[in-house]
Amino acid sequence: MRRPSLISILDADPEMGAGLDGDAREIARRHVVVNLHRLPTGALAPRLPDRENIPPAVGLLVLDGLIARDLHLAKRSTTELLGQGDIIRPWDDDATRGSGTTRASWTVLQPASAVVLDRRFAAIAGRWPSILDVLVQRMVRRSRQVSMQCTIAQVPRIDARVLTLMWMLADRWGRVTPHGVHVPLELTHETIAKLVAAQRPSVTTAIGTLTKHGDLQRHDHGWLLHGDPHTTLPELL
Repeated sequence: MRRPSLISILDADPEMGAGLDGDAREIARRHVVVNLHRLPTGALAPRLPDRENIPPAVGLLVLDGLIARDLHLAKRSTTELLGQGDIIRPWDDDATRGSGTTRASWTVLQPASAVVLDRRFAAIAGRWPSILDVLVQRMVRRSRQVSMQCTIAQVPRIDARVLTLMWMLADRWGRVTPHGVHVPLELTHETIAKLVAAQRPSVTTAIGTLTKHGDLQRHDHGWLLHGDPHTTLPELL
């Protein structure tokens, strides 16, 4: 990992100051500073801060980019996508895997940056409860997203799983364009398969069907969604 630089958490993530105004916001901006790290693509583990030197109290707050967490069980695996606003603690995986039958791996899919929310951050940010409130909201959001993925995995039709997943990702990362909703995530068929708990060949077939029907297509380093999900999804589900 490259040498970190200091940055105000309110500059790095302006939503952290949503509950502050006037002097309180300016004081918080000056005092709640964190170490910023750049994360190039590839395995995340070698790029993590040294836990011995920077003992984290909260974790890493992702500012941008795309990170995948894969959970492996025997020959099966599932994927969770993480990006702007997510709080992660990769170092906890080995300590909390229970029976030892699972293994987690982390990969930076698109260049990312993250800040370390360490004990110093926790001690200072505690002066402004609204900052901690935002962090809790982020954690709850991640939990709900994982729950949604579990629900998607129960849908019988693979094309319905894929399209529902894409609209879920669009809710968070999508941008409306004249041609449809652009989801700027460079996801392979294999990654999509792990996200929807399906086999890669089945997902490739499903994407072909959705493309033929005009619901989904590859576009500009990502995917383009067409139509209205409130109309198309009920027909598939």
